[in-house]
Amino acid sequence: MFKLILNTYKSSFSGLSRETWLLSIVMMFNRCGSMAVPFMGLYVTQSLHRTEMDAGLIITLFGVGSILGSATGGKLTDLIGFRPVQILSSIIGGILFIIFSTITHFSSLCILAVVISFFSEAFRPANFTAVAHYAKKDTITRSYSLNRLAVNIGWSVGISMAGVIASFNYKLLFIVEGSVSILVGAGIMFLLPKVQDFMKKAKENRGSMVITKPWQDAFYVKFILLTTVFITCAFLMFRVVPVFFKEEWHIDEFAIGMIIGINGAIIALFEMIMINKIEKKKSPMFFIIIGSIFFAISYLLLSAPFIFHIAMAVLTIITFTIGEMFVLPFINTVVISRSNEHNRGLYAAGYTLSWSCAQVVGPFAGFYIARHLSYNWLWFGLACILMLCAYGFSLLDKKQEKTILEAS
Repeated sequence: MFKLILNTYKSSFSGLSRETWLLSIVMMFNRCGSMAVPFMGLYVTQSLHRTEMDAGLIITLFGVGSILGSATGGKLTDLIGFRPVQILSSIIGGILFIIFSTITHFSSLCILAVVISFFSEAFRPANFTAVAHYAKKDTITRSYSLNRLAVNIGWSVGISMAGVIASFNYKLLFIVEGSVSILVGAGIMFLLPKVQDFMKKAKENRGSMVITKPWQDAFYVKFILLTTVFITCAFLMFRVVPVFFKEEWHIDEFAIGMIIGINGAIIALFEMIMINKIEKKKSPMFFIIIGSIFFAISYLLLSAPFIFHIAMAVLTIITFTIGEMFVLPFINTVVISRSNEHNRGLYAAGYTLSWSCAQVVGPFAGFYIARHLSYNWLWFGLACILMLCAYGFSLLDKKQEKTILEAS
């Protein structure tokens, strides 16, 4: 039995390129350092002694900067290449994080919040493009799953370390994150190979061929709009639901942290194996639809009239995580399948913009509905929207299949 499990893991991770592994290791360290932003609200209120409204403004400005960074990072990735964008955004962002720890003037912090998140988020479309570039043929989905595995491991370690560091000094969070970000930029510079003559080839291609822009791709535009709505709903599981666990189900902070940690543990243990088994069985859109339904069910579980709240919380996170493992790797596959090496940065930016918009809109809208209506109305509404997203993805899938048949 143990040998079977070992062989399954081995086959799931085999065939990936050396560069894919190196990039994933770099991303793991990158996420280990991502500890300042989750504690930003507490830093502003507890360390700087500002109001909750000031904390909300800083967090919103981080969201605004991330939207601008995603769009610019995608464009620059197609112009100068994913490697320099990752290096520059990591090093400059790291320096700015360290500077942030030395400033207490609130207006200056607001400006820095936008600039820091601009550079931090510019990294994402470049990294997304790098995974596709380094992936061997027929390993795209597994390469992205490995990248997600690295991100989840790094995030779990980083957020645990952040709690310890914050208990000593909040400013250390920004110094540590900035230092790690600079090291990540240096790691990409020295460990990952250069793309020879990228700018020269990109310039030649722009002059000699028509390169489709994402906004000219009707299928992609509809897909990203649906994805934005979907991610906005999904994002609330890690912003609003923990507050619900505390306020309504009276689960303590330690238990909430352990329950939410199940998400990363399941992904780390099972996602690569699952993707290896199913990725060639059906179309990516099929798995996205299945995952959307699991997401909807996870929110409905929160309104179920059961008194065993810890058990229900665990079941909710497990159901949500199953949906996540179906959806996110295959969204990556769809985005990459619509692009090529000359426009992949802009396509990646469209996807990362979905996450940026979700961070700005989702938590505010979610808390507003919960406070003015009720949590149950919020969960029911989210479940309905997610089911509509599943239906929208199915319509897109059918239309795409019809177009392929007509073309052939």
